[in-house]
Amino acid sequence: MAPPSAAAGRGLVLWLHGSAETGEQSRAQVAPYFSAVPELRLSFPTAPTTHIACYGDEVITAWFGIPGVPITATTVRDEKGVLKAVEHVHEMINKEVAAGTSPTNIFVCGLSQGGALAIASVLLYPQTLGGCVVFSGSIPLSKSFAEKVPPEARKTPVSWFHGMADGLVLFEAGQAGCAFLQELGMTCEFKAYPALGHSLVDEELQYFRQWILEHLGISQGTATVRPSSPS
Repeated sequence: MAPPSAAAGRGLVLWLHGSAETGEQSRAQVAPYFSAVPELRLSFPTAPTTHIACYGDEVITAWFGIPGVPITATTVRDEKGVLKAVEHVHEMINKEVAAGTSPTNIFVCGLSQGGALAIASVLLYPQTLGGCVVFSGSIPLSKSFAEKVPPEARKTPVSWFHGMADGLVLFEAGQAGCAFLQELGMTCEFKAYPALGHSLVDEELQYFRQWILEHLGISQGTATVRPSSPS
């Protein structure tokens, strides 16, 4: 059920890209699905650049360190780096709230490492947000952080998309992440795609669009959106 104020307020989708990508690349892929929704704003920040050891010390955009690939259900991250990135996301959310956006109209979403940061940010935010959508992501925090998840954060609904053929963030990591959220008493809808690897596809983004609009209380009918190809 959409929060009472959702229909009257402007919503925000904060999208966090995967490592080695940029906000503008994500904008090109995601924004067209919401081009006919004036009530919704989209934000696509870009992660800082850093040396990643498991990629031969290559300098790429990344929200936090990458210990190695593939990411599995038991991969251990540098939680200090994760928490620093979470603080950055919380600053972005707080800025929106200070400007008058209701927390329940804010959706934190992301792909791969961005999806991992999105769910970590939602878990540690002191208020209930509109929702969190994770694409091919994982939980980048240990289970010991469960006791640090505020009661209000546990009320934020989550939708999780994961390809069963994902070779970069294994399907088991997605399953384990959703199970962890459910153990916290959170609502986590898990959508599995048997032939999907580590990428975004139209079927996911169509559902993503409907999920966001439903949670904002915006009626757009059942018609699908067909973003035009870049010229």
